[in-house]
Amino acid sequence: MDNLNLISNFAEFKELKNIDKSTMIGVLEDVFRHALQKQYGTDENFDVIINPEKGDLEIWRNRQVVADDELTDPVSQITLSEVKKLDPSYEVGDEYTDAIGFESFGRRAVLSLRQNLASRIIDLEKANIYEKYSEKVGEIVTGEIYQVWKKEVLILDDEENELILPKSEQIPNDFYRKGDTIKAIVKSVEMNNNQPRIILSRTANQFLERLFEQEVPEIFDGLITIKTIARIPGERAKVAVESYDDRIDPVGACVGMKGSRIYSIVKELRNENIDVINYTSNPQLMIQRALNPAKISSITIDEEHKTASVYLKPDQVSLAIGKGGLNIRLSKMLTGYDIDVYREIEEEDVALTEFSDEIDGWIIDALKAVGCDTAKSVLELPVEEIAARADLELEQAEKVVAILKAEFEE
Repeated sequence: MDNLNLISNFAEFKELKNIDKSTMIGVLEDVFRHALQKQYGTDENFDVIINPEKGDLEIWRNRQVVADDELTDPVSQITLSEVKKLDPSYEVGDEYTDAIGFESFGRRAVLSLRQNLASRIIDLEKANIYEKYSEKVGEIVTGEIYQVWKKEVLILDDEENELILPKSEQIPNDFYRKGDTIKAIVKSVEMNNNQPRIILSRTANQFLERLFEQEVPEIFDGLITIKTIARIPGERAKVAVESYDDRIDPVGACVGMKGSRIYSIVKELRNENIDVINYTSNPQLMIQRALNPAKISSITIDEEHKTASVYLKPDQVSLAIGKGGLNIRLSKMLTGYDIDVYREIEEEDVALTEFSDEIDGWIIDALKAVGCDTAKSVLELPVEEIAARADLELEQAEKVVAILKAEFEE
């Protein structure tokens, strides 16, 4: 049984991904020394020589030549009469070295050795993959989609390591096909049953931040910093940026000439709308910028409770709230303030709270939640829209409209 046959695919082992040459040699030597210990009880007088370039291995045994009547340990000693048969030039006290053929281990021992080697190599690969990706947490990786399942997508990197993109980390508008190339951020690395599980994400705020770093050199170089991000994946995001160089317009740099930089990011995020705003430590100004494109008339802030009351002209309320309440939700996330939007009461208008004796309190609260906090703001809308927005029955909406109309008819 020759060396190459014993270790089967040794030539392939030296090409294994994620395993450097010195580590590979160390594992091979350790495995064979373990086999020597089992076979001879010790490995101290054996030399294990590995040639990773050629893909072969040799084992040499070193024994001291002793007189025939002084042999006490046949593993570390050889008698003079025995060594004279092999080479007459040896004398007592010399060291005799001979090669150990793998056939001396026996078939079962060789099989066990091969299995042990294969197991150690696999464990080493897993540990190295785990370590490699643990260092990449928070970084963008690119891979090829290999399999699409209902709850997750299997992705292979350029070394064919398996990466997982769970459904919860996918942008709702994402569409995956086998063979497509995809970008994502490494969210976490876990060990499940001694198997590394690398979790990716395309919904994390950090993914958006890394995309900005890739597309905007000023962010990568540290001239512009991203202070905070508010994001509803696949829908819309708000990014607050600040420049450390007065000569650089942070918003302009992030958007790029004719939107060239931001376009690449939006495209990667499946047309997710991105608002880039100038960061400020002034909470009033920050809230005002966050609620863009709405024009704010006045703001009252409660620093202790982190709340803000924002007053706008009637035609600006819907802009502040945004479609499906998206703009105000993101503004709250971006600023850290609980923002309430109020319509400025015109001289002849009346606040809804004035009708609390005729309209149930929960209905008034529902109407205020959708930006209708005055009588005229409700009456400006069709009855069907009032019912839909405030989640009311049509009859309830009609009753509210009748009560409010009566106020102005008087």
